[in-house]
Amino acid sequence: MDRRLLKNLDYTVLVVVGLLLIVGLVMVYSTTNVKTQLTGGDPFYVVKKQLVAVLIGFVAMAIVLSFDYRISDRMAQLLYVLNILVLLMVLIFGTERNGAKSWLFGVQPSEFSKVVMIVLFGKYLAEKESLRSFYDFIGPFLYMGCPLLLIMLQPDLGTALVFIFFMFIMMYMAGAPGKKLLVIILAGILSVVLMFLGHKYLGTPLPIKEYQINRLTSFINPEKDPHRSGWNVIQAMIAVGSGQFSGKGLFQGTQGRLGYLPENHTDFIFAVLCEELGFVGGFGVLFLFFTFIWRGLRIALQARDKTGSLIAVGIISMFLFHVLENVGMNIGIMPITGIPLPFISSGGSSMIASLVAVGVLSNIWARRQKIMF
Repeated sequence: MDRRLLKNLDYTVLVVVGLLLIVGLVMVYSTTNVKTQLTGGDPFYVVKKQLVAVLIGFVAMAIVLSFDYRISDRMAQLLYVLNILVLLMVLIFGTERNGAKSWLFGVQPSEFSKVVMIVLFGKYLAEKESLRSFYDFIGPFLYMGCPLLLIMLQPDLGTALVFIFFMFIMMYMAGAPGKKLLVIILAGILSVVLMFLGHKYLGTPLPIKEYQINRLTSFINPEKDPHRSGWNVIQAMIAVGSGQFSGKGLFQGTQGRLGYLPENHTDFIFAVLCEELGFVGGFGVLFLFFTFIWRGLRIALQARDKTGSLIAVGIISMFLFHVLENVGMNIGIMPITGIPLPFISSGGSSMIASLVAVGVLSNIWARRQKIMF
C-alpha cells in the first residue's frame, strides 16, 4: 500500500467503526457467556470467533485499500460471473439454516455479494449514457436481477430487500427520474399485496413458506400469537423497555442472558444492548451509526468521479438499511427479516463483508484527488 494514501484516509470513519466493533464484542460476550458456561464450554468461545472475523476483516480491508476501486471492464465481467457462479453453488451444494439455504462451506456468500454488486453496479451506472425512460431501466434491472433472483431462491428475503434498496438509491443518484422509480416501487408493493390477498382468499401459492409469512407479519400484532410467531417481537420490546434510561447494567440483563429472547447475539442484540445500557447506550450506538453515514455521504459528495460517488452511495445505503431494519424489528415497528446490525451482531460473514465495504469506502476517499509529490 502506498504510504501517501494513508495520509488521505478518513480516520473519523475508522475510529467510529472501531468503537462499534468494541461495543459489538462486549455485547456478544454478554449475550453468550451464560449459555456457554451452563453447557460447560468456554464463555469466550463466541467472542473469540467474532474476534477472528474482525481480524480477517481488517486484513481484507487493507487488501481492498491497496487496489484502485476503478476496476477494468474485464475485471468487472470476471467478478460478475464469479458472483453468479458462487450463488448458483449455494443453491446446489449449500447448507440450510433457519429455513434458507444461504451457507456454503461455513460462509454466507450473499453477504459478500452485496459489496461486490455495489462496486459493479456503480461502475455500470457511471458508464450508462441515459436513465431517463422506463426503457433505460431494463439494462440495470437485468444486471441486478440475476443475482437478486438467486438470493430470493435461497430464500433470503432480508438480503434481497437490501439489494432492492441500494439498487433504487443508486439509480436515483445516477440520474433516474424519481417519479418513475416511485411508480415501479408502488407497482411492486401493489403486486406483493395482491399476492398475499390471493393467498389468503383464493389459496394461491406464495414463494415463501407459511411460517416465514407469520414471522414477517408478526410485528403488526404480536399478541395474536404470543408464544410462537410473536414471541421474539414481544420479548425484544420488553428488553428495550425494561432498560429505561440508563439500563440494568452491563451483564445484568435478564431477557437476553437468561434465554427469553432467541437469537440474542445476532438479530436481537440491539434489544439486549438497550436492556443493559438503556436509552443512553442505544442512543450512543445510533449516534455512532449516524456519524458513520454522515461521513459516508461526505465521501460520496467529494469522490473523484461518478463511479466512486455511486459506489459510496450504494455502501451507505446498504448500511442505512441494515441499521433501520435491525433497530426497527428490535422495537417492533419493522418485520423480522434476520438482517444483522453491522459491526455489532455476531456473524463472521457479515462482519468481514462489512469491513470490506468500509475498505471500499476508505479507498474512494483516499483517492479523491491526485497524490502530489
